[in-house]
Amino acid sequence: MKLAIFGRITERTDLGLLRRFFTFLEEKSIEYLVHYKYAEELESRLKDWAQIVSPYLMTTEAELEGCDFAYSFGGDGTFLNTAMVVRGIVPVLGVNFGRLGFLTTVTQANLFSATEEIMKDMYRIEKRWGIEVDSSPDGLFGAYNFGLNDFTIHKSESNEMITVHTYINGEFLNSYWGDGLIISTPTGSTAYSLSCGGPIIHPQANSLVMTPVAPHSLTVRPMILADDSVISLSLETRTGRAMVALDTRTVPVEDHVEIAIRKSKAPVMIVRVQGSSYLDSLRGRLMWGTDKRN
Repeated sequence: MKLAIFGRITERTDLGLLRRFFTFLEEKSIEYLVHYKYAEELESRLKDWAQIVSPYLMTTEAELEGCDFAYSFGGDGTFLNTAMVVRGIVPVLGVNFGRLGFLTTVTQANLFSATEEIMKDMYRIEKRWGIEVDSSPDGLFGAYNFGLNDFTIHKSESNEMITVHTYINGEFLNSYWGDGLIISTPTGSTAYSLSCGGPIIHPQANSLVMTPVAPHSLTVRPMILADDSVISLSLETRTGRAMVALDTRTVPVEDHVEIAIRKSKAPVMIVRVQGSSYLDSLRGRLMWGTDKRN
């Protein structure tokens, strides 16, 4: 077995556990590559780290082809960045070194047992489809136009509203007037879209959801679409600019930009080990059934 390890050090990262985990990999004869950016962080915190990982640094995506699994050490944001790179190539396990952990379902304490389960083939693969963004002018998000959670178009000034003209498969739907618009996958339906009043969508539902951000019209509501829809957007602003975001990446745009959003060509393959399920995560993270009075 060979792993590709991505990550980010957070305030909750147990550095001693990480050191023990790499020793564990050596003892189990598990090959691994550490993404060079994560290795740089580790080296800055663990002074002898270069002696441990320097022969195993990963600097190109081509090196993923020889790996069986990717591990993402951090929070959900780290997982989204990892998924952007490994989608369609290798399954990824999210290990929660952050806070909420919708996507990073394995805890630090369970890292060793989860790895042993994977070694024994005691896991399942859950496919999650994302979205891809095309734009005119081209290259809005460079080589990585993929998002697992959501795409957002948002005003850039606090005292203005923007208009987002929206088309579904070429047919005009609406001009949203407000703070912005979110296009979310089922995976992202528990993120920004949820906080703006959008519905929770099960990951296996073949859907996308459009959720307006602080719309000026009280009759405007979130709308669920088939995930084979192509959503086209054009922008009108008073200041001539706005902000767009694809998962964790945000870039400014001029108001003449045209954007098309569609289902991704390849899915993210999420590793689920024993005792890990979407419904468990949903119930636990949102504290359903919990009454603080009792």
